[in-house]
Amino acid sequence: MRLEPIKNPSLARSFVPPLIALTATVVIASLLAMVAGANPFSVFGLILKGAFGSKFSILETLNRATPLIFTGLAAAVAFRAKFWNIGAEAQLYAGALMTVVLGTGMLAWPSFAILPVLALMAILAGAIMLLVPALLKTRFGVDEVVTTLLFNFIFLLFISMLLEGPLKDPMGMGWPKSARLIPEARLPRIVDGLRLHWGFALALLSAIGIWIIQTRSTLGYEMRAVGLNKQAAAFAGIPVNTVLVKTALLSGGLAALAGFSEVAGLKGSLTLDLSPGFGYTGIIVAMLALLHPLGVIVAALFVAGIFVGADSMSRAADVPTYLADIMLATALLLMVLAIMLTRFRVVRD
Repeated sequence: MRLEPIKNPSLARSFVPPLIALTATVVIASLLAMVAGANPFSVFGLILKGAFGSKFSILETLNRATPLIFTGLAAAVAFRAKFWNIGAEAQLYAGALMTVVLGTGMLAWPSFAILPVLALMAILAGAIMLLVPALLKTRFGVDEVVTTLLFNFIFLLFISMLLEGPLKDPMGMGWPKSARLIPEARLPRIVDGLRLHWGFALALLSAIGIWIIQTRSTLGYEMRAVGLNKQAAAFAGIPVNTVLVKTALLSGGLAALAGFSEVAGLKGSLTLDLSPGFGYTGIIVAMLALLHPLGVIVAALFVAGIFVGADSMSRAADVPTYLADIMLATALLLMVLAIMLTRFRVVRD
């Protein structure tokens, strides 16, 4: 048995395996729900109702999807060029840190300029965070999977040190958190009285912007070429290392916008539990979207809906919320297998 590349996959070949993967995920989750003593149809109905059954739940799902769109885009952009960025969590916190440092009163700028400056500086912080692994890869051949993954732990420890030291809010009653952002540095709410903020609109615009870059720009063509075949791209005159560095800067900046939106739009201050793993979940989002930037929006809403709906389902059906984690992990594994089967066929020697 061996794998044979498919030169020109048909439309059915491109979409049927992912659909089978999602169907298999639902079947496996149904079996687990039955093991837990619940009716699978009831469980899925409660998840759907908890995620989209009311105005409040819909807005909460959109709110949860906002950072996932940013981190999903970060992974999709990097993976498209075969740059394996596993460090979106560190880049997210880098963007959040920059937002807090500058947004707690350091900038004495007009109010209309503060938010754009904070967003740009957050992007810069995330880009610099990923620049080091990119240079290590292009100059010395260091595996970026290792460096970006380790940066997650290093930077979280750095954030912990700051929150227990120079950034600790003296009015925080001893809790390790930063001072709150000034009102001018907060993203306004889209709906008054509810938590959904304009970071969601920024995430949608980012997805559209990345789609335009990938389909209408020279950089997008170069990124696809490098991802398909580095040797062929280099032979065609494409500066492979330069493209990888540009890809890394773009990916890191997108992940940092997740930190900016969470602090400026939702939390108002930096804490160590700002992200419950948005950087890692963004990889699942990107894979479910088949690395398509517009598909990232749909995949992020799907993942966010599972998480938000699982909370409601757990209370109503007495089923652990870990069912949602199992569903997403299974979906990721099966989707990776499905993507492989869209590009290769199994042949018998």
